[in-house]
Amino acid sequence: MPSESNTRVLAGFLDYLRIEKGLAQLSIAAYRTDIGQFAGFLERRKRDLLGARRTDVREFLQQLFSNQVDGRSVGRKLSALRHLYRYLLLDKKLDHDPTLNIESPRQWKVLPKSLAPDEVNATLAAPVTMHSAQAKNPKEAGALVLRDKAMLELLYAGALRVSELVNAGLEDLKLDVGYMLVRGKGDKERIVPLGKPAQDALAEYLKDGRPVLAAMRAKQTKSAGAPSPRSSPLLFIARGARKLTRQRVWQMVGQASAASGRHASPHMLRHSAATHMVENGADLRTVQTILGHADISTTQIYTHLALDRLRSVYQKHHPRAKVR
Repeated sequence: MPSESNTRVLAGFLDYLRIEKGLAQLSIAAYRTDIGQFAGFLERRKRDLLGARRTDVREFLQQLFSNQVDGRSVGRKLSALRHLYRYLLLDKKLDHDPTLNIESPRQWKVLPKSLAPDEVNATLAAPVTMHSAQAKNPKEAGALVLRDKAMLELLYAGALRVSELVNAGLEDLKLDVGYMLVRGKGDKERIVPLGKPAQDALAEYLKDGRPVLAAMRAKQTKSAGAPSPRSSPLLFIARGARKLTRQRVWQMVGQASAASGRHASPHMLRHSAATHMVENGADLRTVQTILGHADISTTQIYTHLALDRLRSVYQKHHPRAKVR
């Protein structure tokens, strides 16, 4: 059973994340799991979170590696502990930070998987064949094609997280000026520019796709006197104007990516967008802004791509770099 001290510390920290930092429930659940795991490790050593030492943190991380936990997950758990002890220091619950001077695992720096440009193109074109093969109602199938294509274009063009996509509002889209207001982690807002293909796909969905999906519910609920789904504030809706789930978007992206010969996730499209921007010369600060990273260190996983491009340009254009 968790100790009373650990339960109290964890509850206070989670309240802080929810109320002061404004984190989403999924993020808070991840913190609860990671810190709870460390608390359990400490309790087996007859110690609590307030009494943890640097050696405890190191040995906890070493145990994770011994249990074949991948470096990315270990890095996430260490990050959660750092946030916890930063909070406890600020709250004057302790006067030392046991995570100080503990380096993140090298594996944390591994570049996320991404699709090649031709694989992205195949994925973005997939909705037409996906829904055509299953079409019972051509009008409905056409609306789903337009919706899924618009979602895929937006995931790639705007590098959106799946939660940002399903919660996007109609009022957030500013097609007349070519950008979108995105509400990310901690309810932080950022402005994301949209390219012509994404703008065209969204305009077509709003004109010919969304009204069809909305009208379906209007027919079903007319006799019940329910409010019109056309008043739904969400940009993307499911059949019957219901809210799309994150799981449905993951399923749709997985099905669409089969056309490229790869199995992709929404997050892989996000990483692909960042990778392709850096490969084409975008600076890391710009990529950070578009991705909505609070800290540039998170974006620095793409640094080696920028260095590879720099080396390529140098070797191509500097007279002393050319092979004689």
